[in-house]
Amino acid sequence: MTDTWSRFYAAAGQEPRETLLDALARFEAEGVKPGTAVDLGAGAGRDTAELVRRGWRVVAVDASPEAAARLRALGDPVEVLEARFEDADWPTCELVNASFSLPFCTAEQFERCWRRLRERLASGGRFCGHLFGVDDDWAGQEDMNFHSRDEVERLLAGFEIERLEEIDEDGSTALGQAKHWHRFHIVARRL
Repeated sequence: MTDTWSRFYAAAGQEPRETLLDALARFEAEGVKPGTAVDLGAGAGRDTAELVRRGWRVVAVDASPEAAARLRALGDPVEVLEARFEDADWPTCELVNASFSLPFCTAEQFERCWRRLRERLASGGRFCGHLFGVDDDWAGQEDMNFHSRDEVERLLAGFEIERLEEIDEDGSTALGQAKHWHRFHIVARRL
């Protein structure tokens, strides 16, 4: 699996995810100064690097030793938790970013992680990231979780939904494999 992640990191690119940029733009429009952000499944650090560039203190969580090394190389103000995000204990924060990471745990682990996310996200803080839908090619894999639109909307109860974009299309993975994607792009502000 290490070789797969290495190839993914090389192929994924360096540009931050659009959902993160959207959330950061909303904070900036409100005049909110950077605080603490948690980047779940931070991987190669493309989103963590953008957060640091914009003045955020970042707790970057990833179980991969290679990812942890890449994240540590970003220096201060990044704290690296080398752990599975669903098991990690992170501080209260103003932003939780989960770019294409949350689907990669079991449904039970996801529920526990989502509860922690809701508990640790400060009022007025934002969640940005992605969930996979039930029509995704990978749906049915036991070590992953998938949601209908109704389920996503229920998960976001207690949030102001600022962006909920549903994508249901054929495409390919970062490694060039054909895949049908069913995903939700989310930015939501905790009330």
